[in-house]
Amino acid sequence: MSNTSSTPSTSHAPSTLSTPEVLVTGGRGAVARGLSSLLTAQGVPHRLASREPDTPGTVHCDLTDPATFPEALAGVRSVFLYAEAAAVDAFAKEAVSAGVEHVVLLSSSSVLAPGAADSPLAAAHLAVERALLASPLRTTLLRPGSFASNALGWAWPMRSGRPVHLPYPGAYSDPVHEADLAEAAFAVLTDPSLGGCAYTLTGPRTLTFAAQLAVLGDALGRPIPFEAVSREQWKSEVDGYIPGPYAEALLDFWSASDGLPVDLTADLERLTGHAPRTFETWCADHADAFRA
Repeated sequence: MSNTSSTPSTSHAPSTLSTPEVLVTGGRGAVARGLSSLLTAQGVPHRLASREPDTPGTVHCDLTDPATFPEALAGVRSVFLYAEAAAVDAFAKEAVSAGVEHVVLLSSSSVLAPGAADSPLAAAHLAVERALLASPLRTTLLRPGSFASNALGWAWPMRSGRPVHLPYPGAYSDPVHEADLAEAAFAVLTDPSLGGCAYTLTGPRTLTFAAQLAVLGDALGRPIPFEAVSREQWKSEVDGYIPGPYAEALLDFWSASDGLPVDLTADLERLTGHAPRTFETWCADHADAFRA
């Protein structure tokens, strides 16, 4: 039986967190860092955790190593969790033992696709969702579509003066700004009425890859050339960076969305109280990453 209800139809303003501490995993990630900043600004006591702690006060928590769980979870009542399936059953068991009451999972909308359990893009997220839902933990699922930060993969060819290679220039996605995801996580962690639900989080517009490059070019003040390439050429170029099965799954996903706009939801606005940030905003925020 699922312990996750459907998305509520009304928005709620965040209330004061009644639990003593939040554990924020994935401390090196952009969403976790943004969430930590929001918690700090609002005086919400929390603990940042990472597999490779690199800042003072960050605790060691490797989501593949159960030996690191007890210390990270001590005294915690809520957890922001990245979707790592390797030891999720052990994590859920330790969380229950530690007295954790609520877990907010950064999952993926890919779990909603047919055959998700067999897809390299969705399988880990789905496995973590199922493990949490089978546990006594109150679970909130954040299911973003495409991260706007995926565009950072174009930075290297752009800085080197080469055209961006796209196997499906007409494939649509719904770029989501990481700051919106951090705000959504903050909302469900600090307002008990929002927890225990599943939210599909999309950006405000659905854009093709070619259109995203045009937006990025406007932010940089110059056109960004791209070249349509075959599946095999793209796979050979990313070999060594993206495992073969994952690359094939990405190509199949892009192929399926070639010429087909993505369905958008209002869940982000319900959680944050404002319209999702645009891809134009994301490009302005990250323009320096693309400059030589």
